[in-house]
Amino acid sequence: MLNTKIIGNRIAAARKKMNMSQAQLAQRLFISPQAVGKWERGESMPDIITLNRLAEILTVDLNYFSEGLEPMADEIPVELSEKEPAELTSSVAVQSSPEVKEKKLNWDMSHGSWVDADFSGLKNLHEKFSSANMQRCKFIGSNLSGLLLKNNHVDNCDFSSSDISNSQFQNSHLMSNLFNDTLLKEAEFSRSYIKGCDFSDANLIGMRLQKSSHVESCGFSNSDISNGHIQNSSLANNIFNDCCLEETDFSESHIKGCDFSGANFTGAKFKSGSFVDNTIEDAVWSHTSFIGIQLEDIIFEGSLEDCYFENCTFKRITFQNSTLINTFFKNNSLKRIQFIGCKVDKITYAFLKNGKADMADITLATP
Repeated sequence: MLNTKIIGNRIAAARKKMNMSQAQLAQRLFISPQAVGKWERGESMPDIITLNRLAEILTVDLNYFSEGLEPMADEIPVELSEKEPAELTSSVAVQSSPEVKEKKLNWDMSHGSWVDADFSGLKNLHEKFSSANMQRCKFIGSNLSGLLLKNNHVDNCDFSSSDISNSQFQNSHLMSNLFNDTLLKEAEFSRSYIKGCDFSDANLIGMRLQKSSHVESCGFSNSDISNGHIQNSSLANNIFNDCCLEETDFSESHIKGCDFSGANFTGAKFKSGSFVDNTIEDAVWSHTSFIGIQLEDIIFEGSLEDCYFENCTFKRITFQNSTLINTFFKNNSLKRIQFIGCKVDKITYAFLKNGKADMADITLATP
């Protein structure tokens, strides 16, 4: 619950330090002096946009209004200032006693419409942030962890270097936002549409993309999506250059037109979906499994070790100048796979021959 009296006293204290009258502050905010007076008496409270403007005018951080609820030295409420010293001391003591201390302020940003607002460095935002529209807002270096964002429309906002870990994005639209170097560990995206966002260098370890979410034309270069879960979703025309996808599960998902150059797929699992027309130059394939996957217009190069292909559909698939070690193929036919200048070990050779692959350009690798 927000403590309007303490916020009012903090506004008054900061205003007096600036040697500014209520009328002067009101003029800069384009409101009436009476409104400022009501804030300082704790009868009402400015909204978050006005608090942001107040912080700029009074040269304080936005967290000045939200960190802690115990009054500071110059925040004795107006009604207490008229009491006798002994009575005043007793009242203040009661207010600051452990039994009556309130929790830290929690901003509730739900159902708002924010345009060109700067919330950089915002903290203690642990309430829901649902059904809000945000455009060209800044949240640089903010703590937004543990949030539930539901039915949000977020457009051209900057979340760089913020902590959005353990948050949930449900049925939301995220368009052209910056998430550079952002902590999104264990974040969950469900039934969401994400387009044109930049997640470069982001920490997405353990993230979940699920329930028909769609990600298109986004950048994930140098991001860490290890131990992630991509379920019943689609990825189209995204860039995953040098991205870590170790132990990530792709289940019933469709991935098309993406660039995975230099990506690390060690331990990744693909099951019951499609992997079509993606660039995988210099990608790392080790202990990677493909089960029931439609593979189409893909060129595998380099080394594949301890990989697994079972009941996959192959269409225009090429292994070019590849070395396949202990790689398992369990399919009715491998005739549609083209092997160009490939080397394989004995067990992989046996799997390929049993699947009636074209062995003309396949040689046994030297032990």
